[in-house]
Amino acid sequence: MTNEALALAVKAREALLAKKGENPVLLDVRGLSSITDYYLIVTGLNTPHLKALLEDLEREFEQAGRRCARRSGKPESGWMVADYLDVVIHIFSAQHRGYYALEELWSDATRVA
Repeated sequence: MTNEALALAVKAREALLAKKGENPVLLDVRGLSSITDYYLIVTGLNTPHLKALLEDLEREFEQAGRRCARRSGKPESGWMVADYLDVVIHIFSAQHRGYYALEELWSDATRVA
């Protein structure tokens, strides 16, 4: 399952980069988090961009046969989360990404990409 999770996380990162998501960071949190295996964090430029990033991401995962287990946040909030159980994707505005600093929170995690 882990290899599949990593492959999907990498595919999601590539999809977000293709949509001009900024500074994507993929963290391996296996052994550190009981919630998921991987966190993918990316920054969007503005509210429409945040929305487009999440919609494209959901399309990519659906094509791979994966549906989102939980989704939280709205583009207007500056932070959206898509939970695919073994991969959790955080899509932030620059301001919110800096404020919540998830890379610092998970600084013990291995940075995959």
